Amino acid sequence: MAEPHLIDPRTLYKANEYPKQEQDTPALEEKMIPKPDCGETSYKGSGKLLNRRVLITGGDSGIGRAAAIAYAREGADVAIQFFPGEEPDAEEVAELIKKAGRKVKLLPYDLREDEAATAIVSETVEAFGGLDTLVLNAAQQISRPTLSERPMKQVEDTFKVNIISMFATVQAAEAYLPVGGAIVLSTSIQANDPSEDLMDYAATKAAIANYTVSLSKYFAPKGIRVNAVAPGPIWTPLQLDGGQTQEVIQKFGLDTPLKRAGQPAELAPVYVFLASNDASYVTSQIYGVTGGGNINL
Repeated sequence: MAEPHLIDPRTLYKANEYPKQEQDTPALEEKMIPKPDCGETSYKGSGKLLNRRVLITGGDSGIGRAAAIAYAREGADVAIQFFPGEEPDAEEVAELIKKAGRKVKLLPYDLREDEAATAIVSETVEAFGGLDTLVLNAAQQISRPTLSERPMKQVEDTFKVNIISMFATVQAAEAYLPVGGAIVLSTSIQANDPSEDLMDYAATKAAIANYTVSLSKYFAPKGIRVNAVAPGPIWTPLQLDGGQTQEVIQKFGLDTPLKRAGQPAELAPVYVFLASNDASYVTSQIYGVTGGGNINL
């Protein structure tokens, strides 16, 4: 009898210290050591999202990139919002989406700007003839050791990018989302276990968790599902342009029960599931992908 294909989750990816490294904003995947696995070579689709029309914020790198690659290989056309300056990463993803035989739309917008949410929605609808799936994933994360070193401008920008832009994007998209559509938000383990150096980021992630539940109640009567994913420590560019201290970077993820950081590719199947018809009876839920960290208070 053939043996089952099993993997040891502790050793599937890097399980020792990372080298010290930092980047100027915006950080890029191509400069990371090691470069994250976003499923570029590993993700195989099976038609779960055939002909979907998807908008992903923060889709150029990290978790958003992994979702974009997976969605395209599952049969979706994908629009990617990214922060201006991240074109090299965005163009790489665009090529992978095209190789999957799907349409792609690149949207270089700063989500701190008032008009950005309306623009990315309208350009997606124009490019694809509609919009049925939103993945709201873009985020700003900046570590500060003390309260006095945390400028209020940073706090304001973090709230604008991480949660206010979600309100604005959903509001702009509501008129287009059809019955059977889906919204997937990215929150974090920081919503439940906040770090003292990430106060503003953690507060926005708690707000997103709350928003997920209230938004799902609003959209359920319209036949639209709303869920969220709560990642733990995932190896993405978000960590390298001020998102973590160098001391944390070196030992990133080693304090989880699985003793390593996660890779973006390990979250992609959850984002696919929550958008797909397989999740037809799933709404108002938050799925943790944390390496064992608890997202339940």
